[in-house]
Amino acid sequence: MIFPASFDARQGARAVAPRASGRIKTWFALLVVLLSARFVPAALAFEPFTVRDIRVEGVQRTDAGTVFNYLPIKVGDRVDDEKASAAVKALYATGFFRDVRLEVEGGVLVVIVQERPTISQIDIVGTKEFDKDTLRKALKDIGVVESRIFDRSALDRAEQEFKRQYINRGYYAMQVTTTVTPQERNRVAVNFTVEEGDVAKIANINIVGAQAFPESTLIKEMQLSTSGWFTWYTKNDQYSKQKLQADLETLRSYYTNRGYLEFQADSTQVSITPDKEQIYITINITEGPKYSVGDVRLAGELLLPEPELTRLILVKPGDVYSREKLTQSAKALSDRLGSDGYAFANVNAVPEIDREKRTASFTFFIDPGRRVYIRKINISGDAKTRDEVIRRELRQLEGAWYDATRIERSKVRITRLNFFDDVNVETPAVPGSPDQVDLDVTVTEKATGNLLAGVGYSSADGLVLSGSVSQNNVFGTGNALTAAVNTSRINRTVAVTYSEPYWTADGIARTIEVYDKSVNSSSLPIAQYSSRTFGGAVGFGVPVTETDTVVLALRYEHTNLSLVDSSPPIYVDFVTKFG
Repeated sequence: MIFPASFDARQGARAVAPRASGRIKTWFALLVVLLSARFVPAALAFEPFTVRDIRVEGVQRTDAGTVFNYLPIKVGDRVDDEKASAAVKALYATGFFRDVRLEVEGGVLVVIVQERPTISQIDIVGTKEFDKDTLRKALKDIGVVESRIFDRSALDRAEQEFKRQYINRGYYAMQVTTTVTPQERNRVAVNFTVEEGDVAKIANINIVGAQAFPESTLIKEMQLSTSGWFTWYTKNDQYSKQKLQADLETLRSYYTNRGYLEFQADSTQVSITPDKEQIYITINITEGPKYSVGDVRLAGELLLPEPELTRLILVKPGDVYSREKLTQSAKALSDRLGSDGYAFANVNAVPEIDREKRTASFTFFIDPGRRVYIRKINISGDAKTRDEVIRRELRQLEGAWYDATRIERSKVRITRLNFFDDVNVETPAVPGSPDQVDLDVTVTEKATGNLLAGVGYSSADGLVLSGSVSQNNVFGTGNALTAAVNTSRINRTVAVTYSEPYWTADGIARTIEVYDKSVNSSSLPIAQYSSRTFGGAVGFGVPVTETDTVVLALRYEHTNLSLVDSSPPIYVDFVTKFG
């Protein structure tokens, strides 16, 4: 089909005059099919020629300049069959066109294209397990989105993605039907109709090869299970490949922490019934013999006294082998060296297995590496909070030896400020300086203020307004301010509290509180008096250790009592006596 639009490479866009039926022209047609670009027989070939001009026909949405950008032929080029073939392939590879043809008219190369349709709308019907926004996002990642060029292969990938997401949630009987409806202006509407079916439930889990422990005990350690009282909530009776892999690791840990050093999960079989409603899982394992710990030795470069390092090792001769304790021991040794500046210390526990005696001896090889110190501390992400608020919580100092314990403690203290959603601490090496690292602290701030307001009504108080506002990080200083008010006719309250966690540079905290409370119960039958209390307090928190603080506080309060004519004599006597 020839559309009434064209583009001249030298003169720009112009209308195409109807061509006389008797015009003599030399032409060839190159038809590109969706799955392979094949040319018409050689009988339609033409003699090589020099391109005098190039015209584009058939474009509607695509700019003609886009065609020229992808077309590997320019005005003045010598064109033969090979170049024409390459040109058609290049244009088709853009994905913009369903058909590309080339014609020659008196030295003018005419590029005739038929554009692919665009997607005008996407409808998803029948889904309950997923919200439509989640599925639309998955479609967008594949390339199936409104206003995008329609691609049948992308549609096939979309169907597979739908099935993948449903299968991950146990919907093995799920079916999806795609309908493509042509619309005007070369557009299509795409409809996905989903039939979810029922969730396939785990009917049985069988562990083959379990002898040391009851099968029921092992299954209880796993996340996957058969249907029970609470599986409607936990969904653990729905098969998931990821959950099965995690359960295999759980079984491995269970065995290796109880002496079975050579435990192996050999294979797994997952089968589903023809109706796709029940799943059977079989796990084949080899337990191997149970091992105890033989000798435990230290080797390598021992920078600390051997008795001190030995105390950090949790596995002892004669104990039942435990992979968890072995890992913890290696980490404890590495952390201890890290506290002395050896940031890249490497500790490997090398086993020596005696299968006859069923013992495993271990040698902890220690490579402390180079001792490093902190060149610079970088803080990022604190758009509102001041740098000093974070830096004063750091226990690791710039220019000091790297200390893994102090760095971890610093992260804990920054997290406990409760100003940040996330605190990330990294120690990248300094390029060109093998004995230096930087300490990069990256935080993600969160809202630290709170505003509460309330309205109430009672026959005694009438209309009551109450409210409070608090900010735990005032102007990014780390100080806290709280103000509260209550307008009840019987109980009126105004209170303000201001806290400074670092009143002094040494970390002494100060809290100041002032308040005004009024109680007017003369209108109630229970008591005929009113009172007004002014008060204030100041408190100091003095840190005595890294985790302990002593609080000292002083409070002043003045209460004024007022009586009425109907006040009982005992009230009058009290006020007279105590003023």
